[in-house]
Amino acid sequence: MKPNLPFDTHVPDYERWFYDYPFVFRSEVEALREMLPVGDSLSGIEVALGTGRFAEALGIKEGVEPSPDMRARAVKRGIEVVDGVAEQLPYGDLRFDFVLMAFCISYFNDLHVAFKEANRVLKNKGVLVLGFLDKHSIIGRQYEQRLQASTFYRSATFYTADKVHFELTHAGFKRFRFCQTLFHRLEEITSLEPARPGYGEGSFVVIQAGKT
Repeated sequence: MKPNLPFDTHVPDYERWFYDYPFVFRSEVEALREMLPVGDSLSGIEVALGTGRFAEALGIKEGVEPSPDMRARAVKRGIEVVDGVAEQLPYGDLRFDFVLMAFCISYFNDLHVAFKEANRVLKNKGVLVLGFLDKHSIIGRQYEQRLQASTFYRSATFYTADKVHFELTHAGFKRFRFCQTLFHRLEEITSLEPARPGYGEGSFVVIQAGKT
């Protein structure tokens, strides 16, 4: 993860976003849910899980988060959280059926190293599920215009879906599936926006990448 990120000192502002944009969050959650594997015996983690909003909504019980204040909020939501970063996951090899990364890749020091780490801890046939803002999308362009004025996004690096796909392939992933949601400007989203296959229209892209 990048150093000197603002999350530890601005947790209330981070949490407020979810109340300000409830249908944005719900749309993102449902798009991620479509890509997560289903099964009672599956084991999985969320990497850089923040305050645990996505993990709680998706029923994920374990994960990694480097910010102490964020971890404390996630623990209150009933999530087991380990101190760690995406580029050096504190788990052994071949451990999980899935790894979720939601809205965090913009803050990684090195996408390739983070994706290789996810590949390492996944079991054979496991999947990495990524949710991120497409740099060339409606909301992606909104955020890029506000980078210097934003507490959280001035430290972010946004990527295109093609760039993320390339990095995943380079890290050894195969068997890709794509879906997308958020088809309007942030302030115009006032109802649930169901996910559609592919990418290139929606601002929030979800990629399921399989480990062979």
